Amino acid sequence: MKGASNTEIDDVPNEFGVELHEGELGWEVRIIAPGGAVAWTRSCGNVTEARTLASTIRQHIYWLSPGKFREYYKIVGSE
Repeated sequence: MKGASNTEIDDVPNEFGVELHEGELGWEVRIIAPGGAVAWTRSCGNVTEARTLASTIRQHIYWLSPGKFREYYKIVGSE
């Protein structure tokens, strides 16, 4: 697929997900791989920090191709 500037655009959907988890030690944000496994985690100091990080990750899921998303978050594995 080509964009308005005639640049090739990767139109493969990014199937990663994000979830918040409240544990005994506080809040955690998790990136969920397309297969359902936890691919990345980050601890947060409070729910506001966790929700802000999760929102940013959701934007990255929308904006980035699966390969660029894996590169940015240093997620190992096949696409």
